[in-house]
Parts: sequence; structure tokens; C-alpha cells
Amino acid sequence: MSRVQAICKAIALLSVAATLTVPSRAAENPKALASPTATSPLTANQVVDNLVTKNEERARALLHSEATRVYRLTYRGFPGDREAEMTVEATYNSPSAKEFRVISESGSKLIRDRVFKRLLDSEKEAAEPAMSARTQLNRDNYDFQLLSYEPSETGGQYVLQVSPKAKSKYVYHGKIWVDATDFAVTHIEAEPARNPSFWTKKNEIRHDYKKVQDFWLPARNESVSDIRLGGRATLTIEYKDYRVTDARQPAPAQAAKR
Repeated sequence: MSRVQAICKAIALLSVAATLTVPSRAAENPKALASPTATSPLTANQVVDNLVTKNEERARALLHSEATRVYRLTYRGFPGDREAEMTVEATYNSPSAKEFRVISESGSKLIRDRVFKRLLDSEKEAAEPAMSARTQLNRDNYDFQLLSYEPSETGGQYVLQVSPKAKSKYVYHGKIWVDATDFAVTHIEAEPARNPSFWTKKNEIRHDYKKVQDFWLPARNESVSDIRLGGRATLTIEYKDYRVTDARQPAPAQAAKR
């Protein structure tokens, strides 16, 4: 394997964590959950209880959705600069089926074949029930620590430190921001739990989510990887044109234990 191919493989592995998203449905009845305030926020256990409960409801609620994704990767460094872009139509069918159709692509064929298409295959693999069970954001897979509570126009956000209990390319350690009303993850700043390759020495991941109808869904992912030979690769995924065409009401929310 050439150095360029090895670097592309490393970038693809780094990018896997950026695709691990759980459909997040907004709370239909926020009052049924423990209500946080700026002066009396919930404890870490209460936040996690609400987050896990709502995540389970969201996974059951979303039956079918479609979206357009734009993948862009820029590499600067040895043995030369490379860029590529690919636009994809993504379809999700409950409980775990994901399908992708490439609409257009341009730029480096090596990046398109070794990074983008490998990334799509990895996302399908990660969505399988057995793999998904090992990567869900819950106490079986992560330890949580409440760092702070940030008031906001939408009711506030909890900032938690998350640490995976087992290292793999599909999990991460870092910070998550959890909406205090919907108990959905709105932002992530993290690093892969395991360095994806010898060729990378620093890996950073940032995820942003937005509210679409009654759901919180990915808006933008960015993965930055510093290469040992001095280069840097930046991958972004932009999500747009969401169509949530089939969903059901989630189960009634239950109050968090105090």
C-alpha cells in the first residue's frame, strides 16, 4: 500500500465516528420530564436518564427519512495537495437500513474511492443492530460527567464529558451538549477513542445538529486529521434538504429520577 493510500485509509477510519448519528425526536411533552432551570439544573444521572430514554423513543419514532449530503475533503501535504467532493442522496428506513445514491462527484479519484465510498460502507456497517448496540450513547458504552449548564434562548444546555468504556473506531471521547428541553445532543467536540492509523497524530471531530420538524438531525460534521508527514486533511459533511416522510408518536416521556 502506498503512503497516499495509507493516508486515505486513515482519513476514512477517522471519519467513521462522524457518521454515527441517532435520530432525535423532540420531546412531545417536556413537562413530563424533570424540568431544569438555570439555578437548579439536573444532576449528571438525571440528564443521562433523560437522554437515554429520549434516544430510545427517537430511534423507534423515525421510520423513514431522506436527505442530501455533500462530502468534501481537502488534503494539504506530502506528497501533494488533493481535493474531492461527492453529493449523495441518503435514505433511512427503520430500524437500521441505510441506502446511498451518488448524484455527482469530482476531484481526486483516490479520495472518492478510498475515503468517500469506504465511509458510506462503514456507515452501513455501523447501523447494523449488533454494531449499533456497542456504540449507542448510554451507560453500557460510555461513562458520563456533568461539566456545566449553559442557559440559552431555547432553555439551556448541559455539557457532559463522555468517555467510552471500550476503545474502537466507532466511539469517541470528548464533550457533548444536550438540549435541556428535548434532551437531544446538539453539538459534539471529540476525538476517536482509538487512533485510526499510524499515519495520523491528531484527530478532531465536531458535529452539529439542527431541528427538522420534530426531529434533531445532523447538520454538519467536520473531521480534521494531522498527518505525521506534516499534512492535514479536513473532511466536512453538509446535510440538507431533509424529508421526514414517515414517523410515529414516541411513547409518553417519563420523569427523571431525582
